[in-house]
Amino acid sequence: MATTDRQATTLALAHALSAAERGLAVITLSRTKLPALRSPHRDDPSAPPCHGECGHLGHGVYDATTDPDRIRELFAAAPWATGYGIACGLPPHHLIGIDLDTKSGTDSSAALRELALRHLFTIPDTVVVLTPSGGRHLWLSGPPDVVVPNSAGRLAPGIDIRGAGGYLVGPGSRTDHGAYATAPGTAHLAPAACPPALLRLLLPPPRSHHPTPSSTGGHGQGLVQFVLAAHEGQRNTRLFWAACRAYEDGIGPALVDPLVEAALNTGLTEREARATIASAARMTGHRP
Repeated sequence: MATTDRQATTLALAHALSAAERGLAVITLSRTKLPALRSPHRDDPSAPPCHGECGHLGHGVYDATTDPDRIRELFAAAPWATGYGIACGLPPHHLIGIDLDTKSGTDSSAALRELALRHLFTIPDTVVVLTPSGGRHLWLSGPPDVVVPNSAGRLAPGIDIRGAGGYLVGPGSRTDHGAYATAPGTAHLAPAACPPALLRLLLPPPRSHHPTPSSTGGHGQGLVQFVLAAHEGQRNTRLFWAACRAYEDGIGPALVDPLVEAALNTGLTEREARATIASAARMTGHRP
């Protein structure tokens, strides 16, 4: 068993280094698919939240790196690691993982096809990773100014989303249940751009609000209020969602300045706000 584990570790390291060459930041995983290194702060319950600022390893997805020397350091610190995780949401790919599970008793692939028909999008040719349980991971690339959150079953039963702060088990990893492998004919592909209609489904739904009259109508004011209610970490996501709705409803140009002003009140800069709104315009087929 020890020899097998050493071989699995060597193979995982080779695959992790190859992924890093493609711009994918990686961490080490154990056979349970969890990060292989434990937190250096686990014995100090009073320690403030740390995302690696302390300089030590063991911060989960925050350890993710494309530096080959750092990757070797991660594996050296966790010689029991038999796999690696690929961090989502990071440049240059801003990876979004569509996890089509088989353990829930539902046909997640059929659910995705139904969503595609209902919302008029097509899943492009992209990297597909086969899981030991018979599931599939679809790799898609998101825009740099949109934060896609992680979710489980929100899109449809059996479909989990890996977004910012999440990770996907990389092909070549070995777990207690078997090995992950790239589907034939997809290993050479880069993550394809997420279809705009699917991207909008992946963003969080708006909270209930009480719009007031404005020059763009109650709906326009409601979108502005939706942006104003954003907390840190969701400002760009809410702004992008609101701008998409505005352009789809034909009030995008009239709502640009109110949305920018709302975004400024949440802490975004004007440049960030206008770039996000321009991205929403392009996503919905309009000229920014």
